[in-house]
Amino acid sequence: MGIILSIIISYLLGSISFSYIIAKKIKKVDIRQHGSGNAGATNTLRVLGVGPAVTVLLLDALKGVVAVLIALSIEGPGIAPVLAGFAAVIGHNWPLFHGFRGGKGVATTIGMIATIVFIPALLAGIIAILTIVITRFVSLGSLLFVLFTAIFTFIFLDYYQYPISYFYLACIVALLSFWRHRTNIVRLIQGTENKIGKKEKTT
Repeated sequence: MGIILSIIISYLLGSISFSYIIAKKIKKVDIRQHGSGNAGATNTLRVLGVGPAVTVLLLDALKGVVAVLIALSIEGPGIAPVLAGFAAVIGHNWPLFHGFRGGKGVATTIGMIATIVFIPALLAGIIAILTIVITRFVSLGSLLFVLFTAIFTFIFLDYYQYPISYFYLACIVALLSFWRHRTNIVRLIQGTENKIGKKEKTT
């Protein structure tokens, strides 16, 4: 019962779309109708600017952190934090409160996965940040983050005595992220992917 409760709470928490809420408050627009159409921090940067984008990034990441902590407080270590964290990502991607049209779950994934496997996420995060700085492709950095988080989690399984479920979670999240970024992958291959820093004007 505790696991089910954790999953439900985490999904509902993940379903709070901060990019949608903030865009409505600031510009009175639906963020999903502008820029890339994605309800996330990168599109918020494109449409609203740096301040709102950073706010969305932190709040979306916090959803993943809180989801894991809630599960830990209810059930303790084990499968509950894994399922709760994943539920928060699912909520962000397909939010109940916003017609099941959400973002790609990157920030929520970062918060969730960093809370569960901090060192692998940190190392993967360094790679992702360097990639974004060099290429200015946020999508590429996001994909490398989830990919290398799974790889580093596997490498450190024995050293940190991670449950195998943590590695499975990292793999599932990576697969989900690649699927959600499938159009970005096509654009990266074609050389037409948008670079960070381009702001769209809204009326």
